[in-house]
Amino acid sequence: MRLNRPALALSLLGLAASLQGCLAVAAGGAVVDATGAVVGTGAKVVVATGKAVVPGESRKDREKREFKAWKKRQGN
Repeated sequence: MRLNRPALALSLLGLAASLQGCLAVAAGGAVVDATGAVVGTGAKVVVATGKAVVPGESRKDREKREFKAWKKRQGN
């Protein structure tokens, strides 16, 4: 059986259009999963360290600030 070109083109176009939604949903799901993984991991890192990070703050300045906060919590 031989199909003529217009019929073949229409059937392929219809197939592509019907599958396009499935591919878009699958791709969207993958993006959401990847973003959730990145956001979740970032939150775990911040919670695990428990240290504040101030942009532009050197290690020495951060240690001084943390020591002062520790002393204040000790009541001295």
